[in-house]
Parts: sequence; C-alpha cells; structure tokens
Amino acid sequence: MTSKPIFGRRGRVGVAGAVAALVTATLAGVAQQPATAAPGTVATHVVAGTAAERQAVLAYWTPQRIADLKTPSAQVPPVAKPDGAPWTRAGAVSRTVGRLFFTDHGEDASCTATVLDSANRSTVVTAAHCVNNTDLIGEDNRWSANVLFVPGYRDGRAPYGRFVGRLSVAPSTWLLNDQIESLYDSYDQAFVVLHPNSDGRRVQDAVGAAQRIGYDVPGARVVHQFGYPRASSDEAREGLPEYTGERLAYCAGRAVEQQPTEDWPEPPGQWGTECVMGGGSSGGPRFAHFDRHTGLGTVVGDNSHGYVPGKRYLVGPQFSTAVTRPLFQRAQHG
Repeated sequence: MTSKPIFGRRGRVGVAGAVAALVTATLAGVAQQPATAAPGTVATHVVAGTAAERQAVLAYWTPQRIADLKTPSAQVPPVAKPDGAPWTRAGAVSRTVGRLFFTDHGEDASCTATVLDSANRSTVVTAAHCVNNTDLIGEDNRWSANVLFVPGYRDGRAPYGRFVGRLSVAPSTWLLNDQIESLYDSYDQAFVVLHPNSDGRRVQDAVGAAQRIGYDVPGARVVHQFGYPRASSDEAREGLPEYTGERLAYCAGRAVEQQPTEDWPEPPGQWGTECVMGGGSSGGPRFAHFDRHTGLGTVVGDNSHGYVPGKRYLVGPQFSTAVTRPLFQRAQHG
C-alpha cells in the first residue's frame, strides 16, 4: 500500500483549509482508468460577463475579506533555502505573478496565476482546481465564482490594479475529476481571461511585461517555481511573511518526475523541484530558462500538489501541445 500526500482542502496545495499537516490518502487495489474526453477538448465558463457582474466581484473582495485569507504570522527566525524562500528581487516575475482570489463551493480561497504574452493581452495561467472543483467527497462539480487577479500582490496592496475574471478555460476532462483518480492530474491546468482594471488597462499593459509559454519542454532540468503559499510544510518556516499568502515565494532546483505506484498510478509528466510551499501556491508557474536578473522565463507547467519520496516536492503537469495549447488558444482569442 502506498500513499499520496495531500495538502489543504480537496487534496491540492492552492485551496483554503488546513495545510500544515500531511494527510495520507490510500486506494485499495489498482485505480481504474477514469472516463476522459479527447485531450484537446476545451471547457469554458463565463465568470463575470457584464459590467454589473464585474462590479459585483470588485465589491465582494473587500480589504477585510482578503485579509481574512491571511495566515497568522509567527515570530520565527528567517530561513531561506532553495526549497523555499522569499523572492526579493525586482524584475518581470514580481509584476507578472500574482494572487488569484475566488470562491469555491461557498468558501473563499486563493491560488497563484501568471500573466502570459497573449493575443488579447488579458490571459493568465493557473491550475484547473483553482477555477473548477468538486466538493469534499468528489461530487457537485462547480466553476469558481468571484474570480479576481491581483498581479504583484504584496502585503494587501494591488500596485497594478485589480482584474476581474471574465472567462475560465479548462480541459473538459478535468470536469470529470472525482478527487480520487490521480490520472486526472495531467489536466490540472487552466487559463483565465480578465477584464481590464478600473483604469481600463489590460493586464499585460498594466504590468508592462508578460511571460512566455512553452509546450513539450523536457522536464528534467533546473526550474524556478513561484507562488503565494499560505503555509509551509517546514515547521521552521511556518508563519514567515512569504508563507502567510502576503508575499511572493519561490523554489529553485532540478525537477524530478513523480513516479507511479501500483496503488497510485500517477500519469507521466508530473514534474517539480524540492519545495515546501503549501496551500495558496497552486497554479503558480514552473519556469524553465528563467533569468533571475530580468525575471523572465518560459512557463512549462504549474504547481498542483505535493509529492514526498523522502523529501517534499511541489509538482504539476508539464504543458503539452495536446492538452495545453488548445486551452491557451481558446483563452488568448477569447
């Protein structure tokens, strides 16, 4: 019998709930193949289509509601290691990565998303479970409501404005996710098309930068992963500012691929490096060819879930021509 570590509500690192402790989930016997749609099939959902709906989302996310998602800070000595540290440099990454706020089955939560160079200059990439999820027992699939993106978020500030989600785009197969079958993990990737901010500026113009997206890039390479975690799996770092959801954190190192087991047949293509970022970091970018001076790189995957083969890794799907490209094409021309 084998186990898969689960961080947070519904088994992902980006949703609300208790994320400090490891919870073990096991399956009896060999998991069955899930029913799937064609890999390139795209599902879309209009989150806030009208001006009135956009204003309702902006009104919903009051400073107090956002502050309520902050994990309490702790008086612990700073610890910065490659498997988790605050990002203190300037550059494009500090502008293009931001917090993605949403309501999931009536519960407020946050993930991480990244501004991509897109035709509509209004597209961000995140994890599918940040825009569509089931309830705790894997039923009642719903699209997330009140979707709001704040690029460059830091300590409650929105330096480039607030951008309401207009359209969510996810793989059709992800909508069949039951919280049990690990084979859906390949589809835990999504895009959100945003309304302009209150100044009428599209997100790519407002932040003055955008990241590239890459498909079918080999996973075994040095990567940088970013997120806004609200917890850490390392007790020595729990409660530091970069683990309360208030500041950008990152991990850097050589990526490894999560290995399948008899009881947990993880699909190929789940990659990530050693990383202690917990809930809230889901949807954050996994960069290849990342330049620490410019803050630019190629987004080749997203943060999805924890993997602990002795050390804790933060892994997620590697973006592919078959699954990711149709999603991005639909989003950037949406």
